[in-house]
Formats: sequence, C-alpha cells, structure tokens
Amino acid sequence: MNKLIWQQDFAGGGPDLSDWNIRLGNDLLDNEGNAVMPGWGNGEGQYYTGHAGNLYIDEEGLNLCARRETIESSDGRTFAYTSARIDTKDHFSFRYGKLVARARLPVGQGLWPAIWLLPQDQAYGPWPASGEIDIIEARGRLPQQVSGTLHYGKDWDHKRLDEFSYTFDKGSIAEFHDYVLEWDERSIRWLVDGHCYAERAMEAGVMPFDQPFYPVLNLAVGGWYDNVAVDEGALPAVMTVAGIWVYQ
Repeated sequence: MNKLIWQQDFAGGGPDLSDWNIRLGNDLLDNEGNAVMPGWGNGEGQYYTGHAGNLYIDEEGLNLCARRETIESSDGRTFAYTSARIDTKDHFSFRYGKLVARARLPVGQGLWPAIWLLPQDQAYGPWPASGEIDIIEARGRLPQQVSGTLHYGKDWDHKRLDEFSYTFDKGSIAEFHDYVLEWDERSIRWLVDGHCYAERAMEAGVMPFDQPFYPVLNLAVGGWYDNVAVDEGALPAVMTVAGIWVYQ
C-alpha cells in the first residue's frame, strides 16, 4: 500500500471539487434520483446545500459548515439547519488500499461528522446488502471518542453492524488527526494517528467488501446516531478536512 493513487490536498492550495458531487436536500435518494426516505435515512435534521456558507476551501482545508438557518425545500418543507455533504461517486472509487484523512471535527451536542465509503456499483443489491464502511464518525457531545463501523447484511431486516470505538488519551476531535482505513481481502483495520484500534476479518460470502467503494464526507445535524437535542449554541460548526490520500 505504498503507491499514491489519489490525493485531495485541500490545505496545500487545492484541488477544486471537480472530483466531487455536491449533494442537496434532506432526502435519501434511490439510484434513479427518487426520494425514498427523509432525513437521509437517519432522521437527520439538516438540509444540504452547495452554498459558500456551507462548503468552502481555505488555507486549512475543505470546510463543511453546519448553520442555524431556516430554509425551505422545493416541496414546501422547512428546515432549521443547513450543512454540506459531498461524495466521489462515478469520479473516484477504489477496492483495497489505505485511505488517510486528516481532519478536525466540530464539538457540540447533536453534531454528527463522518468520513465514510459507499459501494460504487451496489453489486450485491441496495443497502445494506452491498455494504458501507465508516472510516470515522463522531458524536459532537463526546469529543474524546470516535468510531469506525461496517454495515452489511442481505436486507434491512437482517442488517448487521460491527462498530468499534477509540478514546483519545489526550486531545479531542477538535484538533487535526489522521484517521486511517487499511483494507485488503483479508481484513479491515481502523487507525488514529498511527494507532490501530480495531481490526475485522473478512468473511467470504457474508461480507460484501470485495468491490470498489467511493468516499463520502458530510456533517449532519441531529439524527439517530446520537438521538439528542441539538445544542444550537455550538452553531455554526465546522468540519475541516485538510486532505485525503489513497494508497495501494
């Protein structure tokens, strides 16, 4: 895993977002773009935009900003928060390798930053059958803790979740850290600043993690991951990604 195959060095003066899709709205969509579930399937309260106040690049990196801001959708629904979500579907995906994301995450109850992977082709069927790999998720009210998770299973009624957590000895998500995923045909490993805190062996015929996946970045407000009231005093809140590097 020593060959660099893709990089997004946002803090180094680039790149632009040409490799990324900027997702809009509050609805989880099917492959044809039809809304199938509000709240992105997770009970999330924010409306995603591509506005400069929610998504911008500065000297520290790429910023996804959640704001207390009333916005109305085209079908007349009103939302109290805006934020950002982007992904590289159809632009960049990979199977097996090492992904390094250097990021600083926001602190505040009800905030849910995440860096994760979804399947490019859904070879085994719709979620969760084709899998999901969460590289890093955090609950903003627990700034000393992060998690890495696998989602899979043949359908919604048989979905499986393998979740692993890491607690910082010192510092918190509010400083920059290197969040790393190492993925091969034998196992998936999660690391923080070079420390491997979890490893999950692959199960052939059970797990779908032998296909290309693409990166997703988002900052949610509310949602079932940590079903608590949103601390609006923590807004605006910013998730900053200094860079992403993928090696094979």
